[in-house]
Amino acid sequence: MADVRPFRAVRYAAPSTDLTAPPYDVINEEQAAVLRARDPHNVVHLTLEPNEERAGERYREWLASGVLVDDSEPAFWWLEQGYIDLDDAPRRRTGVVVSLRAEPYATGAVLPHERTHRGPIESRLRLLRAARAQLEPIFLLHEGAPPVTRPSGEPDLEAGESRLWRLPPDPAVGAFFADRELLIADGHHRYETAVAYADEGGGDRLPVVLVSLADEGLEVYPTHRVFTGRADVDAAGEPHDSLDEALAALAASPDHRAAAVLVRPDEVRVVRGEERELDVELVDRFGHEGLAYTPDRAEAVRRVVSGEADCAFLVRSPRLAEVFARARDGRPLPQKTTYFFPKLVSGLLFQPVER
Repeated sequence: MADVRPFRAVRYAAPSTDLTAPPYDVINEEQAAVLRARDPHNVVHLTLEPNEERAGERYREWLASGVLVDDSEPAFWWLEQGYIDLDDAPRRRTGVVVSLRAEPYATGAVLPHERTHRGPIESRLRLLRAARAQLEPIFLLHEGAPPVTRPSGEPDLEAGESRLWRLPPDPAVGAFFADRELLIADGHHRYETAVAYADEGGGDRLPVVLVSLADEGLEVYPTHRVFTGRADVDAAGEPHDSLDEALAALAASPDHRAAAVLVRPDEVRVVRGEERELDVELVDRFGHEGLAYTPDRAEAVRRVVSGEADCAFLVRSPRLAEVFARARDGRPLPQKTTYFFPKLVSGLLFQPVER
């Protein structure tokens, strides 16, 4: 049973897009440099500080100086994120921000859908120990409509297209989620870090955003695979005269059987996998050496055409029902199976570990 509660947040006294950032694991070095230069108090000075002890000291300095303020009362929060989708249409995704008890996957309250690596967990654990605060929320999915609705009036917090309304503590919220399985959409490493921290005697709670599978703004994009230094990667398939023709064939392929477009410098093919297999599982057969990921199809193709990469596999968006089913069966999928858009914004709400 998921243990969901309101929490007393720490937040910026004057939130703005100069202070917020995407999650730490989707920021490259160039983007990190831009964010650091944007404001000396941008959240990346905490989440991407190479010296975790210094990040913890900085967090406490910001609290002492009033850059960050401490809420006096616990609350849930309604989050609305506006964005422009791939068809240039305005969309919005909504969710409820709560404090969730971190517990092992074996309890069945929280389900993973992707495999993780130990390295990121170790670095996040050092940061958590130093800051003694959860600095970024993670993104989870649930079935059914949310138990609350957006309050009327202006938001209590706003930074760009992210808006937050405070919701009063309500036992009905905890009761609603107590009997629902929660699927991690983004944040596997951070969740497992919270479990590890609890195991060593630290706090066992973290902030999460709970989004309904029925939310109209829920978008999941494919994450394409690009191989470099792997001239050995090849697969038989149906050749096509053009990329557009191959993509049309991929779109027309049945959902219940894996398929992908293999792009090589001089050819394109549609490669087909097994029944009840996802596209990313088909590609996973080639291993992970020299593998990179991108949600940008044009970028994947550009790398191959320019000679930067040997080949790319263009895949379809995963089927969320199948992802949920695999998670329930305890069968995690390859890393970067899903790319939920937009990413959550870091720097809106923090949660000290003692709360």
